[in-house]
Amino acid sequence: MIADGLSPPAAILDALGDGTRRAMLAQIAAGPVPVSAIARQLDITLTAVGQHLKVLERAQLATSRKTGRVRECAMDPQGLLQLESWARQARRDWESRLDRLDSLMADIPPVQGS
Repeated sequence: MIADGLSPPAAILDALGDGTRRAMLAQIAAGPVPVSAIARQLDITLTAVGQHLKVLERAQLATSRKTGRVRECAMDPQGLLQLESWARQARRDWESRLDRLDSLMADIPPVQGS
């Protein structure tokens, strides 16, 4: 569980549900970016970037580190790997359920025409 009570997949989807956070991830996808550059590019305050960054870090989608007076953000692949694993398992579960439903439906005799 994540600190705010969300499971890892829920925290990741919650983080990705916000357009500003998705824009931040797009900026840092190519490599680390200073927080001040993110704020300028998105036309938001440093405080807002920091708040969004906390959500991204909790979801393991981003990391940050301070070097001197500059805080940089970078991608963290762990969150996306967890989401991919969760989606893969959910797909297997649903495919299994649908296969069982298909088997049950095959055992039902066809309805006679009117």
